[in-house]
Amino acid sequence: MEPKHKSKDIVEGSERVHHRGLLRSLGLVGSDLKKPFIGVVNTWSEIHPGHVHLRDLAEEVKQGVMSAGGVPFEVNTIALCDGFCQANEGMRWALPSREIIADSMEAVVGANRFDAAVILASCDKIIPAALMAAARMDVPAIVVTGGAMMPGYHAGCGGRLVYGNDVRKALMSYAKGEISDAELLKMETCAYPGPGSCAMMGTANSMACLTEALGMSLPGSGTAPAVDAKRKRLARDSGIQVMALLAAGILPSRIMSPQALENAIAASMAIGASTNCTLHLLALARELGYSLDLDEFDKIGRRVPFLVDVVPSGRHFLVDFDRDGGMPVLLKEMKELLHPDVLTVTGETLAANIEAASSGGRNVIRSLREPLRAEGGIAVLRGSLSPDGAVIKQSGVPPEMLRHQGPARVYESEGEAIHALIAGEIEAGDVIVIRYEGPRGGPGMPEMLMPTSLLMASGLGDRVALVTDGRFSGASYGPCIGHVSPEAMRGGPIAVVENGDLITIDIPNRRLDIDVSEDELEKRMAAWRQPEAKVKSGYLGSYSRRVGSAHLGAIIE
Repeated sequence: MEPKHKSKDIVEGSERVHHRGLLRSLGLVGSDLKKPFIGVVNTWSEIHPGHVHLRDLAEEVKQGVMSAGGVPFEVNTIALCDGFCQANEGMRWALPSREIIADSMEAVVGANRFDAAVILASCDKIIPAALMAAARMDVPAIVVTGGAMMPGYHAGCGGRLVYGNDVRKALMSYAKGEISDAELLKMETCAYPGPGSCAMMGTANSMACLTEALGMSLPGSGTAPAVDAKRKRLARDSGIQVMALLAAGILPSRIMSPQALENAIAASMAIGASTNCTLHLLALARELGYSLDLDEFDKIGRRVPFLVDVVPSGRHFLVDFDRDGGMPVLLKEMKELLHPDVLTVTGETLAANIEAASSGGRNVIRSLREPLRAEGGIAVLRGSLSPDGAVIKQSGVPPEMLRHQGPARVYESEGEAIHALIAGEIEAGDVIVIRYEGPRGGPGMPEMLMPTSLLMASGLGDRVALVTDGRFSGASYGPCIGHVSPEAMRGGPIAVVENGDLITIDIPNRRLDIDVSEDELEKRMAAWRQPEAKVKSGYLGSYSRRVGSAHLGAIIE
């Protein structure tokens, strides 16, 4: 590829005198105009712990670009922290922000005629947006992820390490009068010790790991902690490497092949990834023009075991996974289950990238011969309640709840369910059904983290199932089934479930059913009328009218 591919549009020819004048006003000199222009697309934000340190990493990227003969231009876009959005109206914006971020990245790279791009992103919707934008840009690109937060140290808890889920447990203990104001404050001040995405295998770190498995970030990027100096080295090396990608003409479309997507799905199963990753990989496949559906996730999940012992489905933290060798060691362990010959941003194959990977102890990464569980972390359920599919992180489900039948307790929103849980209305064996929280109904498909936290705190987390057309935080665990499709707002069967209906969950056989007759179900469906949209104006109003189903990635149609 010609190193100055798109930037020639603004620097070459006498008719570009105006453009060159504007570039000189930025401080560029004549020799700069002959070099490739590299967009350093940053999602830095002062109100986002996972992104607050990205300004420093961007400086490293720019140093790398300059050392390799390019001219870097840092530009910015938004980033929302799901932690701030949870259990309030802000959560309705989280998933829709993925589309805004992808659109803005595409726009800023296209309009400025950058020859290549390095994208800095850390968290839940931002990394998927970066990948979606890279798929559209038609320029060489590499993703720099920001790294995981370290776990906190709580001296008052016997010196144990703590993270976000411990804060939520402490809140429930406080509400019961079991701990004091001072003890709650201790947890508040120690659980989040610095920058980075949450210390667990939530959506943010899941997507960082999958970006590495996909081949779009340098080896080691998926797990290196935010505060580790190797994170800066990875950023600088990424700036250098994007210049090599440009020289070789390697585009994201060559890297993110159907086989690479299958590798990412396989990796999601092995790490016990967040169920949100199904949404994002489906959306990415659509951007790339590939046919991918939920059945492929389940097919791969049945042959790829769960191997990584990290919270919330395991015992360790992301930093422990990194010390065990991170994604290179994991991918090497599961090489026989992958497509090892796919191209990556190193310019080499995946097989070449992982050949020299060595473990730091193998406390976290299990072998294929001794997995944590025989099947992957995510299962796809279908049945009369979810004709188009639903997803569950089965790696977080206790064995006794893999099969369950119980009466439905139906709530029209997350808020109603929270009030019922606080009031003690839920009993062991119940199946909570929260509806009208899907992509269109929410709108925005909010996460049901507060209901799952309340269940755990009440001691019902392993005795009550939760079924919703909304979604779950990567921090959620237990028998929590989300993404039920079609969603209630589209007239899916979940819209006509009644209190007391028996719901049957059979994860081994991948079933989710409402035990009423076909005639009764058809009668209810015929009588159903779509409720008014919760939001009719602004971006969320537009989003709710245009967003597609969760089983297709909740993309804008």
